[in-house]
This record gives sequence, C-alpha cells and structure tokens, in this order.
Amino acid sequence: SIYGNIKTIQARSEGLTNMLSVSKVMEVHTILIATDRWRDVPYTEAGLLVDGKLQPSYDTQEEIYPALLAKLKEAADGFAEGGTDDLGDGDLLFAGDVEKWQKFCNSLRLRIAMRISGVSTELSKSVVEEVLANPAKYPIMTSNEDNAFFYWIGSDPNYYEPVANAFRTRPNDHGGSDVMINHMNERKDPRRSAFFSPTGATEGSGEPVFNGFVIGSLAWASPVSDYSRLSVKYGQDLGGFSPFMRAAEVYFIIAEAALKNWNTGIGAEEAYEEALSLSLEENGVSSGDATAYINGAGKYNGSLKQIWYEQWVAMFKQGMEGWSHTRRTGVPENLYVAPGRAPQYTDHNVPPFRSPYPDTERNLNSVNCKPFDEQVVDNLWGKQMWWDTRTGVH
Repeated sequence: SIYGNIKTIQARSEGLTNMLSVSKVMEVHTILIATDRWRDVPYTEAGLLVDGKLQPSYDTQEEIYPALLAKLKEAADGFAEGGTDDLGDGDLLFAGDVEKWQKFCNSLRLRIAMRISGVSTELSKSVVEEVLANPAKYPIMTSNEDNAFFYWIGSDPNYYEPVANAFRTRPNDHGGSDVMINHMNERKDPRRSAFFSPTGATEGSGEPVFNGFVIGSLAWASPVSDYSRLSVKYGQDLGGFSPFMRAAEVYFIIAEAALKNWNTGIGAEEAYEEALSLSLEENGVSSGDATAYINGAGKYNGSLKQIWYEQWVAMFKQGMEGWSHTRRTGVPENLYVAPGRAPQYTDHNVPPFRSPYPDTERNLNSVNCKPFDEQVVDNLWGKQMWWDTRTGVH
C-alpha cells in the first residue's frame, strides 16, 4: 500500500533528514484523505504489515487530527534544521526542491488547523499563529510556483490523468455542475473558461454560454451539447495534473484566521485579495480582468461566507478538499442531494457525510472495524465528521 511504502521509507531514512521529513508530510497527506473520507480509521497501527500487524486497531478522528499536526510539526522542525541529503529523481511532486516540500508542510499545517477550528479552537489558533509568526523557520506557499501539483505521464496509458482518461471513453459523463456554473455565471467569474468549455451558444452580448448539468443526472441530459464539459486543462489532458494544494488556499485560510482576530501578520482583506489574485493568475486570467473582478463581483465585504465561497471556487478539481470544505462551512449553501436515485435519498437534505467502510475492511479487519461501523445508522450517508459542526443536516 502507499502508506506501507511511506512507513518503509521512514524506516530506511536514518541520517536522511530531508527524506524523513518528506515522508512524514506524505504520511499526513495520506492519512488526512483517509480520515476525511471514512472518519475513524487505523492510524497508530497502520502500515505495520512488516511487523506482523495484520489487523490494525482504529483511532478516532478526534485523536487523529492532533496526531497529524504533531507529525507535521516534527517534519517542519526537521526541514528547519536543514539536511544535506538529495531527494533524487523519485520526487515526482517537487523534483527534489526541498524548500517547496517545506512550504507544503507548513501550508498543510494551516489547512488541518483551520479544519478543526470549530471544535478545537485553541489548538487550531496556536498552530496557525506559530506558523505565521515565523516565516523564516516555517515558510508557507506564497506563489503559484509553490503549488503542489502532481503531473501525470500522458504518453503512458498506465499513467494517464484519471479524469481525462475517463473522459476519453465517457465524454458525456463529465461536465460542470449547475451549482458551480450558476454561481460563476451570476458573478461573471473570469475563471469559467479555464474550468469549463462553453456550450457553443452565445448570449445577446456575444459572450459564450456556460450551462451546468444537474448533479447526478448527466446520463439524462439532452441534448448534451447544451451543457458545459470540463475544459481541456481540467478534464481532457491525459498529461494533466492532480492538485494537492494551492497557494491560493493558504491565503484564504489566513484571511479566515485574520477575520477571527488571530495573529496572522496580515489583514483579512489583504490576505483575501492575495488569495483571489493567485487563483485568477493560476487560471490564466489577464491582469485587467483580474483587477475588474477583485474590484467588482469579488470585492471584499468582510464576511466569512465570501471567503469560503471564493475558496470553494479556487479549489476546483480538489474533490476531497471541496467535500471537506463544504462539510465544514456549509458552502455552497444550495448543494443538493442528487435527484432521481434510490427512494431512501428522500430522507436526507445534504449529500453524504462520509464514505462507507470498504467490504474488504469489514471482512479482513472485522474485529476492529465492527464497533465503529455499528455507530453508523445509514451506511450510505454515514456519520458526521468530528469537525462538521453543521446543525439540522441529515
């Protein structure tokens, strides 16, 4: 497994400061995805197959999040101490650039800290303030050059970018949602053409039309040409990218922290505008159009909701992060349960809280999985995340 490989790297990294720190970052990144997908999962005993641990015990999400922050702190301090070991050609994320790994590490600390800000405020605040108070020791992503993007090998069928590979054989199943496109249409967001392809129709002003699918109903859309598919950049390039984290997200987090009156060293409005500028720049928006948007539809209004909406847009193609963002903030507010599916969907007013545990886990690690599985009333919808403080959702 990926996690098992990470643990093997750690076991072989004695004296290799940079490699050990990088492996800790990847450990956290991997477990974060797991816990945000399933909530309570094995962590302390995970990846110890070589030690004979075939059935790892579970940790609660309440235990996992602080442990992840502690692990990233170890990595951050390791990077700060400095290492001389070369990461080598196997670094497919940053091509051996240790400083970019260091920035990713500290930026990830901000992401994780802010996610639990509603349930563990003191820990969240202390991590954010520690990172931002010492940029020399704990540098963060500050430009799009720092973005953590994994690029696929488009010339090798074994390593095609997954979304584009699916689009290649099922083009009618991959389009923009009405929730996202309607939001961007209302604001004439200049990133639309970077995210989606226009329908081919034009408005009275001559501008191209972008039209979103109803979520969960792509197969019913008729004619398909009336709807916007994903752009070449985001959904049709076999050598495209999978975004792990962006500098824009970092500044949206800082803007939220500043609005909460935490010590950030930068004001909420300045951080918000920097975040928005980075997202617009990343998506090829001209400086003139970017300025017009920042001073127009995107003009700062001092609300958390505005920060959250713009962060949601800026994280386009980060499926897990978008889902986590929605579960934490409730944004977008008009996200709905996919229509036309099983009758039991009518018992819910929001999309699922988490994924069901895989059958393989239930079968092969039943003794540890069962107590946590039994806490779930509706297997499809699951149980709310620890950090999901929304009320009235089911």
